[in-house]
Amino acid sequence: MSSKRVGIGARPMADPRAEAWIQQRVEAGRQEGDRQTARMTLDVTPALRTRIKLAAIDRGVTMAQMLREVLEREFPEVSS
Repeated sequence: MSSKRVGIGARPMADPRAEAWIQQRVEAGRQEGDRQTARMTLDVTPALRTRIKLAAIDRGVTMAQMLREVLEREFPEVSS
């Protein structure tokens, strides 16, 4: 049995554009608040999704932002 050594090359240089994109996403996440979130999946018809998407575009927000606002308004925190 022959022993073959394969050398591992040098680590590639980081792409400055990729690093900037990552940092931008980190900062955007901080702007939305440092609240802990949970993912929720909801099935809707394609027509309803289209109406929601168009409404979000008209308002200049993402669908997620708009739907969070609707849910917060409809289901406010109950103070004890």
